[in-house]
Amino acid sequence: MIIGNTSTSWKFFSWFFALALISPIVVMLVGSLNNAGDLFSHLWATVLPEYIQNTLVLGVLVALLSFCFGVPAAVLISQTNIVMAKQLRWLLMLPLAMPAYLVAYLYTDLFDYAGPVQRLLRAWFNWQSPNDYYFFDIRTLGGAAIVISLVMFPYVYMLTRTAFEQQDRNLLRASRLLGCSERQSFYKIALPLARPAIAISLTLVIMETLADFATVQYFAVNTLTTAIYDTWLGYGDFGAANALASVLMLFILFVVVAEQRARAGQRHQSSRPNANQERKKLSLTQQIFGSIFCWFLVLAGFLLPLTLLIIMAIDYADYPQLIALIATGKNSLEIAIYSATIATLIALTLALFHRLHQSRSRMIPLQISGFGYAIPGTVLAMAMLATFGPLDHAINDVAKGVGFQAPGLILSGTVFAIIFAFVVRFSAIANGTINAGISQIPKSLDLAPGSLGVKTLPAIFRVHLPLLKSSILVAWLLVFVEAMKELPAVLLLRPFNFETLSTQIYQLISDERLEQGALGAILIVLFGLLPIIFLNRQKDS
Repeated sequence: MIIGNTSTSWKFFSWFFALALISPIVVMLVGSLNNAGDLFSHLWATVLPEYIQNTLVLGVLVALLSFCFGVPAAVLISQTNIVMAKQLRWLLMLPLAMPAYLVAYLYTDLFDYAGPVQRLLRAWFNWQSPNDYYFFDIRTLGGAAIVISLVMFPYVYMLTRTAFEQQDRNLLRASRLLGCSERQSFYKIALPLARPAIAISLTLVIMETLADFATVQYFAVNTLTTAIYDTWLGYGDFGAANALASVLMLFILFVVVAEQRARAGQRHQSSRPNANQERKKLSLTQQIFGSIFCWFLVLAGFLLPLTLLIIMAIDYADYPQLIALIATGKNSLEIAIYSATIATLIALTLALFHRLHQSRSRMIPLQISGFGYAIPGTVLAMAMLATFGPLDHAINDVAKGVGFQAPGLILSGTVFAIIFAFVVRFSAIANGTINAGISQIPKSLDLAPGSLGVKTLPAIFRVHLPLLKSSILVAWLLVFVEAMKELPAVLLLRPFNFETLSTQIYQLISDERLEQGALGAILIVLFGLLPIIFLNRQKDS
């Protein structure tokens, strides 16, 4: 049998991959204890408390808004007979394909004083100046929370909807027999059973919010991510930036631990969900309001921003932009392909090691390698520089010592650092997807090859990999899309004269010239749609 494999080389490589992925974080945390410097003390005494407060308030606001958007949408789609539920089921996932910083710029351009909305209002009501009327300012902390939540709520929607659909309906029927009303059954049975999924999704939302850089910087909201960027590139103090990154890491760790403790001991979904769901029949008025709510989320989070981008591309696109797009698009594709391929291969190695190896500690490498997803791109970039910078200098010193020419910054000054950072950050996505696929394979198929005299490696290629083909593709697509959209890590780690679609669009947004990068922005969005389309087709097939 192959389920009790004892290969030492497999064990070695599994632990090697896991420790390699976590080592930059350890190096950064250890280095931050001694290299904070005077600037960090000055920041702590002056502006850092405000940055921490803004970070906490932003995380809480985005979590609350995502909850208010995602949970009602999940209830309407999974529990009621709302009109066009089949279409809205996947349309509500589309905002995930839209980077928050794009939505921030587009809505600022739309709702600003010089934007078309306020110009139209002034023309209609003959207002002459801002003193004549009140209009909300989107470039605030509250505006940033709204924009981020519009593209993050699908996390809450998808996990909560799945939780509702996997509940055993017999529990709800039993509560009705005991005298509970339909509303009481929902609040006392269905919603508490969905709490673990809601907690996990809100944790993902908070981690993504704490990792956001471009949106808060464009809105001039000072958070820890902007402080890290400004401290290093503005003040040139890598030690202080490293210390700030460690503070942000502590926030992330607190969120993860709090989420795990909050759902400890909670009951999860039944392993025997009833497929025959009884949907609540809404009145015509309720269906209208429910449909308006869901379509508003789709429109505000995806359709309106995409329409604005298409209009910009039509009005401003030209041949030089297309040439520049090809060059930056090629860079983005190369990095994303390498990162997705490496992360998927490592995830396969660790997941199969956990499933088939006899080692008692076989779960630990899988857990360690997934820790990187909780680390913001800005922090990850600092970890890469803290690790590979000294290694580069050591390599150069050794080369000089033996009489060779110094090779330069071959680790921290090339795309190697970007790809390594992406693999660290997105390995958790690949791990989770492939591990979920492996859990669906019956254990008997692990035993069958051994009874036929087939060794481990041939059995994996003949049995497990064909069955995991769909999970491998999904994992690869998810990492590929995340790598295409990632901005902070690339912004800090890119070599000189190296641009990707995300960094090019960020620079254009910073210069208020997104119109010239509208084609690239549309390309990022289209790539982001790939896993959503694939998963939806897979669900329907």
